[in-house]
Amino acid sequence: QVQLVESGGGLVQAGGSLALSCAASGSIFSINSMGWYRQAPGKQRELVAAITRGGSTNYADSVKGRFTISRDNAKNTVYLQMNSLIPEDTAVYYCNAGVRKVFSSRYLEVWGQGTLVTVSS
Repeated sequence: QVQLVESGGGLVQAGGSLALSCAASGSIFSINSMGWYRQAPGKQRELVAAITRGGSTNYADSVKGRFTISRDNAKNTVYLQMNSLIPEDTAVYYCNAGVRKVFSSRYLEVWGQGTLVTVSS
């Protein structure tokens, strides 16, 4: 019904940069917050960055100063610019959004399938 599709993952050397994007599609009335989570092998999923519809942002301490989240409300798209990457950033990155569907009075959490980011040492 409503889908989030991530793109931009790949392999990069430590110190390099990578940009992710996530586009929401479907019968969407509005989107509240959007964010990026990541999950490394053997670890719990964690919040990387989040952004409200108005542009207020929140970052995990581990990525502050290195990652930047942004969004384009007209395109229902959220972005994550990742700079100064380190091997610890290696994970599957998942897009998340709080979506109000048409004819619905509630916001629902929607998740993308994930995109793999691998940072080599």
